[in-house]
Amino acid sequence: MKKINVIAMVTAAGLVATSASVGAQALYERVSGFLNPDVTITVNGEKTDLVPVYIDGKAYLPVRDAATGMGYDVAFDSVNNEIELNEIAGEEDDAEAYMHGSGVIASVTPLDGGKYRLEFLGLGSNAWVILTVDEESAVEDQEGNPVAAADLTVGTHVDVEYGPAMAMSYPGQAHAAKVTVVAHREVKEDVIQSVERTEDGWRVLFGETKDGETNTTLVLNAGKETGIMTSQGEPVEWEDLKAGTKVRAYYGPFMTKSLPPQSPLFFLTVLSDASAPPVGKMSPETAQQFRDMAWAELSDEQAAHIVTKPEEATVEIVPAVDSGVLASTEEQQKLLAELQAANGNLVTVAYETDQDELLGPLTVAFDFDSKAFVGFYARR
Repeated sequence: MKKINVIAMVTAAGLVATSASVGAQALYERVSGFLNPDVTITVNGEKTDLVPVYIDGKAYLPVRDAATGMGYDVAFDSVNNEIELNEIAGEEDDAEAYMHGSGVIASVTPLDGGKYRLEFLGLGSNAWVILTVDEESAVEDQEGNPVAAADLTVGTHVDVEYGPAMAMSYPGQAHAAKVTVVAHREVKEDVIQSVERTEDGWRVLFGETKDGETNTTLVLNAGKETGIMTSQGEPVEWEDLKAGTKVRAYYGPFMTKSLPPQSPLFFLTVLSDASAPPVGKMSPETAQQFRDMAWAELSDEQAAHIVTKPEEATVEIVPAVDSGVLASTEEQQKLLAELQAANGNLVTVAYETDQDELLGPLTVAFDFDSKAFVGFYARR
């Protein structure tokens, strides 16, 4: 909010006379003036009803009326003898309150009442966020033409405005005020054949093995504008990518007719590695979010035995294969089996307890990608 302090400004008290402060001596001087209705006052090109008061050849305006016309509230500070003008928040200020992002739609889920749940990954206020699109959301293309929310699909490149309020969940959730469709990208989920550095950026190669021979089937060219991160919005360095890394690539929509075909890479999401924990370093904020989720899964009896401070629990990324997780429900058992079959990864949160000598630490496990609770590690 912009603020202006006015030490002395004339106010029109009548047709002839008015009073004005004349400096630090706290003296007052009576002056004479006249209204001139023939002079038109405009603000930002729009005519107003303001009529200036002319005193000694100079035009003065009533401070309250003039300030209101220019978008300010007026307050008088009697202690300091100051008139304070505070800019009234308008549409521009409301727009600035929204959070912004540019990226891709990672998933779309229809909800009741014609609403849609969008999982957004990209650059901006938040790298990973869940957005709700409803009848109050403006969905359009870059020319301002309306777009049906039902036509939003995985891989759609969008610019988004959302908020200003956001649920303190992980990921954050907010209402989509505006969704602008930029382009529709092709989506490929596969393991990387190889990664090569070029003069302009990087080349990501994908291939297939046929008759014992591996051939390159697609080449994606990345530049400075290409976004790369984990599926939770954590940044990833290009140097950390290697053959065997499982990724989801958003590319196109243009593609060469060469063999193998080539296309610009817009966004790359790192899912997991076929032989090692996922690339990308877990930020302290993400580790704390896993701690919060783990604490919520504990029973009162379990929590009563924990000696580790909740914010100091050990968080690690480990392979799901050969893990000591005991999945309780059928859904958890199915998820664990799928993770092990796909060489997926878990995030574990471990607590020390007063029973460690007898049972060992208490460890909670989550799916690295979906954040779903998988179960507790077996304690001896």
